[in-house]
This record gives sequence, structure tokens and C-alpha cells, in this order.
Amino acid sequence: MSAPRLRTTPLPGIGVQYDLVTREQRHLSVVAHRDGTRTVGLYQADDPDSCAQSLRLTGAEAGSLIDALMPSHHSASLLYTTDLGLVAERIEVAATSRWNGRLLGDTRMRTETGTSIVAVLRRAEAIPSPTPDFRLAGGDTLIVIGTREGVDAAAAILGRE
Repeated sequence: MSAPRLRTTPLPGIGVQYDLVTREQRHLSVVAHRDGTRTVGLYQADDPDSCAQSLRLTGAEAGSLIDALMPSHHSASLLYTTDLGLVAERIEVAATSRWNGRLLGDTRMRTETGTSIVAVLRRAEAIPSPTPDFRLAGGDTLIVIGTREGVDAAAAILGRE
């Protein structure tokens, strides 16, 4: 059996559309919008141009769906994993997060989770080894290293509003 073919179509001003025809000849479409949201469409079997179902997902919902469809070690936010049980993962600080504008040390991340924050990505800049007096900002992406459980706990702390 040949590998499924994914067709990619740029949608100027909107994003990119990905189309897949399954082995049962069902047409599935995903539009990756520029704002990070996704629209998933499933087309009718008897009319491949007629959308039977459409579902709009936020960026976070799309990420959760990806994690459900693929093993967690293939997660888009996961940077690295080792045989020692350590993972390196990206965790974003939301603009609405209670940590927006607060000091990294206030999170008590290492004490509470056993993880280390090895870098912060802010816009086009990487800040390596941020100290406890580093001030977080909404939109920052933290590079966190620790056990799977620790990184999940860090994500939960950073997700608190």
C-alpha cells in the first residue's frame, strides 16, 4: 500500500490548506490559519467537494489533537527526550498568565517541579540560563528540562491564570 499523499495549498492572507484522501477515498482538509487556529473539514464520500463537517480549533486544541494522534515524544512542543527519562520541551507563557510581568523565581519552578528553565525565547531573541530575577512576559516561550511528570507540572504552573 502506498503512503497517503498530502496536498498543500497556500491560502494568501489566510494560511495553508492541507488535503488528504484516505484509503477509503474520504477527503479530509485542515486549514492552518495564520493566527494559529485550525479548521478541520471532512467531506462527504459521495461528493468530495461538499463539506459534511467542519470544526474550528484553537492553537492549543490543535496541539492536544496532535498529541492524541501521535505519541507524546513526537509532540510539536517537545524538543528532546533521553533514555534517562528526561525531556526538553517548549512551554509558552500566555498573555493572560498570572506570571506575565512577574519574576521567574516567583514561580518556584525548580522547587515545585524539579525542572530547570534553560532558556527563554522572546520574539527573535534567545535568553540562555535565565536567573530567578528574570521578568517573564506574555508570549515568552520557556525551554524546560526535567522528567515528563516535572515538565507537565511546570506547564500546569505556567498555565495558571
